[in-house]
Amino acid sequence: MSIDKTAQQIISPIDGSVVAQREVATDSQIEQILARSQAARRNWSATPVAQRAEIIERMVQYFEANVTEIATELTWQMGRPVRYTPNEILRGFQERSRHLASIAATSLSEIAVPQTAGFRKFIRREPVGTVLVIAPWNYPYLTAINSIVPALLAGNTVILKHASQTLLCAERLFVAFAAAGLPTDVFQFVHATHGAVAKMISDSRINFVVFTGSVDGGRQIERAAAGRFIGVGTELGGKDPSYVRADADLAYSIAENVDGVFFNSGQSCCAIERIYVHTDVYDEFVDGFVTATQSYVLGNPLEPNTTIGPMVNSAAASFVRKQIADAIAQGARALVSEDHFAASQKSTPYLGPTVLVDVNHSMSVMSDESFGPVVGIMRVASDNEAISLMNDSPYGLTASVWTRDESAAIEIGSQIETGTIYMNRCDYVDPMLVWTGVKDTGRGIALSHLGFDPYTRLKSYHLKN
Repeated sequence: MSIDKTAQQIISPIDGSVVAQREVATDSQIEQILARSQAARRNWSATPVAQRAEIIERMVQYFEANVTEIATELTWQMGRPVRYTPNEILRGFQERSRHLASIAATSLSEIAVPQTAGFRKFIRREPVGTVLVIAPWNYPYLTAINSIVPALLAGNTVILKHASQTLLCAERLFVAFAAAGLPTDVFQFVHATHGAVAKMISDSRINFVVFTGSVDGGRQIERAAAGRFIGVGTELGGKDPSYVRADADLAYSIAENVDGVFFNSGQSCCAIERIYVHTDVYDEFVDGFVTATQSYVLGNPLEPNTTIGPMVNSAAASFVRKQIADAIAQGARALVSEDHFAASQKSTPYLGPTVLVDVNHSMSVMSDESFGPVVGIMRVASDNEAISLMNDSPYGLTASVWTRDESAAIEIGSQIETGTIYMNRCDYVDPMLVWTGVKDTGRGIALSHLGFDPYTRLKSYHLKN
């Protein structure tokens, strides 16, 4: 079968049908997008922050009013059960957008400095220009809005290139902003090839790039931007660890860890991918974890009783299946395997949750990002052993500690190489806290009042009377 390089298709993981097909932008169309974005900057940057925030609010209201249709459309694109897809709009998307809008005026205000007689001095935050946002498919609205909203609130124009798997999300955002009254060309989207995106990044009219995706993809973005001296924000791979201490509330910890591993079929940037359990509670934790995992219902994500749907495509599922097979060949045991779930189908995206024990860090499933419904559980004898194993990774996005001792959690957290440390929760992004990573997870920042910093440049005003 020949591949049409001039078009992008959404192949639904539900049944392999083509949900949508779009032509990729030509060079001349991309030129027009860049030119229009540049032309829209002046008026938008002069728009008061309060008016920008009002537009963000109306955009959110559009999503709230159309949430059922949008959620079903999203399920068809990437496979998350329809019982959960509305939550991406009614919780995270809504919460983050409104919080950022509420703190924009303060976060973007002038910075006061000590004054000298006869002078007026201050530092102003000014928009960088045009921001290119390259968004992923796994949480297509949440990940995009982390960058789009603060960039717009800061007075920038934005061009969104969404993952081809969820390209309809870019079009939805465009319609929402139009309905909200955002001036023409302040927000645009483009369906483009990787080569076209690299060419856009090298164009002087792009002033900041945000990328969420793979480590290799992040390296390609940085190479495309090399020598331009523009900012690049990246959120890349992860292998987020969880440590269950001997003093943890076990029933609660089991339930939260199971959800943190398997929600969205494990296709979350901050999903738990490896668990370390103190030896004193290891057996009880594993027994409870297995029982809870077996209660999942794998199936068609359009059916209301389905609690875990297919992975995004067969290739992603094949990668996870290979990790599982390799681990078992090296001595791991599967206490729950996909065979437990009737809807699991080899060579398809339908992959049931898998729980592995007798694992170690020589296995890919404990060292390489899985991004799927599998977890390895290891026994540890002490906090120090857990810390060492948690840090034995090229990634560092989040880590969770399950304990009744807050002081211990803070002390352990201070030694873990990660962007966020949780105590007794996981897989949650709080808009009041900065979202960032270390090592191969990348060097971008989002959310909180600090989340505006990448989209502004500082200018000093030194005025003599």
